Amino acid sequence: MAASPPLNIVYLHSHDSGRYLQPYGFAVPTPNLQRLASEGVVFRQAFSAAPTCSPSRAALLTGQCPHQNGMLGLAHRGFSLNDYRKHILHTLRDAGYESVLAGLQHVAPRDGVERIGFDKILPKKSDFTHDHSFQRVVDVVPRAVAYLAARPAKPFFLDVGFIETHRPYPEPTPEDDPRYTRPPLPIPDVPETRADFAAYRTIARLMDHGVGQVLKALERNGFAGNTLVISTTDHGVAFPRMKCNLTDDGIGVSLIMRGPGLFNGGKVCDAMISHLDVYPTICELLGLKPPAWLEGRSFLPVLRGETAEINQEIFAEVNYHGSYEPQRCVRTQRWKYIRRYGDRTAPVLSNCDNSPSKTFWLNHGWREQVMPREQLYDLVFDPTEHQNLAGDPASAHVLAEMRARLDGWMKRTSDPLLKGPVPAPAGAVVTPLDSTSAGEERKR
Repeated sequence: MAASPPLNIVYLHSHDSGRYLQPYGFAVPTPNLQRLASEGVVFRQAFSAAPTCSPSRAALLTGQCPHQNGMLGLAHRGFSLNDYRKHILHTLRDAGYESVLAGLQHVAPRDGVERIGFDKILPKKSDFTHDHSFQRVVDVVPRAVAYLAARPAKPFFLDVGFIETHRPYPEPTPEDDPRYTRPPLPIPDVPETRADFAAYRTIARLMDHGVGQVLKALERNGFAGNTLVISTTDHGVAFPRMKCNLTDDGIGVSLIMRGPGLFNGGKVCDAMISHLDVYPTICELLGLKPPAWLEGRSFLPVLRGETAEINQEIFAEVNYHGSYEPQRCVRTQRWKYIRRYGDRTAPVLSNCDNSPSKTFWLNHGWREQVMPREQLYDLVFDPTEHQNLAGDPASAHVLAEMRARLDGWMKRTSDPLLKGPVPAPAGAVVTPLDSTSAGEERKR
């Protein structure tokens, strides 16, 4: 009997999509992602390790939380990994894989992408500019499709990154009529926010079209049956109280995987999964020895039906985005605990992307809101995390338990926050705390 061909890996990732996509039940038409979900596995309780761009991606690709791998802020603002050899492509290379980048990566600056170590970069480095060229679906997809059309002989790790659904959004199409659009759950339903989310629907369609083109190329070139497709995003959508926040609307992400064996059949997984768990899962799936630094766990036992959960708790963090805003959180299936550091009680407005929804909040007094140092939410009775129980005597025992969980993790991982404020590296660009404007990613 002929041996099975080696398993290829295609890593598809969008920007700022959260779970606001069709396979998660939202009115955001993404039929190609829906097809991927119906053929694979949808993880309904997947979370990023950070609700900020570069730290989230770096955590998935290294299997380490941001304060361990060094990516405390945005790569284009001067932050970087401590060791780029921890990127998963190096483990895969040792197993015979060719590593290929098409489009957005955002764990190294645009002019330093070669430090990651990809075997091929599509397009070549000299084609990069400092805007969003070669990160948009229209630019990325032809290069990824051409690589697949060449039918590479070696097993491949193909990293396909789209700038979509990052702001700015295009004008809504007629199919995305604001009159019949509902904004995200934390956002009031008013004309300004409806129009804002209608535009998100439009850019999500563009991203989904790119996904569909890559999936068709896999099928057309005979790779669909022996390729693990991993589709995810970095963090929540770019609306107030979502991206850059440790609420579930900030750290909750889509994660859809399709491949032979356990990753097919239109299954839904409700186990609590962290992006940190993807790397060790790939190692187990391929029979590779997992690197010693990995902090996550393989979730193959969940898919095999051997256990309902691999994580009794997951953790996430914020350090720098546009501005410094140190926060940590721990989440269980029942409870969420968020801790803010420093003396500031006002919102850090520069860490929210500019948008009509942000303007609406600002016009109604968002600057004067008070951000509590501690937040405790009962996710069963308060899934939108609006009733803070940190000061409720009846919840004191839960608060103490969640504090201890978070403190234990910070000590185990040598969190630099335990020693005080975490400085940015020399030369990093940090927006002043009192700035209202975001502009954190105008240039990449």
